[in-house]
Amino acid sequence: MSDIKKTFWEALDSSPNVMIGLSDDNNHHEPMRAQLDKDANGEFWFFTSKTNRIAKCGKATAQFSSKGHNVFACIRGHLIEETRQDVLDAHWSRQAESWFEKGKDDPELIMLRFELDDAEIWHVSPDLSGLLKLAVGKNVEPEEMGERETIRFR
Repeated sequence: MSDIKKTFWEALDSSPNVMIGLSDDNNHHEPMRAQLDKDANGEFWFFTSKTNRIAKCGKATAQFSSKGHNVFACIRGHLIEETRQDVLDAHWSRQAESWFEKGKDDPELIMLRFELDDAEIWHVSPDLSGLLKLAVGKNVEPEEMGERETIRFR
């Protein structure tokens, strides 16, 4: 796994909140908490209601910004209804339960799997010359501010 990909997964694990929306509709993206699995390198999950605008599934895009604002990602993939009960059980939590009156048996509950296609990831870690140029207002070259890479998951 590349360093930037590892940095992305660690940052997402630390703060698993993204803005996600379907690519083919005109709605704004909305905040959702990703359910992560350390062994799943190209997917994560969301609990939501069947009436939520992303519950229609399909092509989707998510944006991520880390807690420290040093890792950013634009993630593309597909939302698919997750039907495996063992996956739902593995990710179920008190936080998830607080959204659904009847818990895992709530008829409005749906779990979505976000199968990742690719992500453009930025890791902002300015080198010394970049920091000095920022401090004195000189032009900064992109490579002096960190790294950017497009990662394929599939």
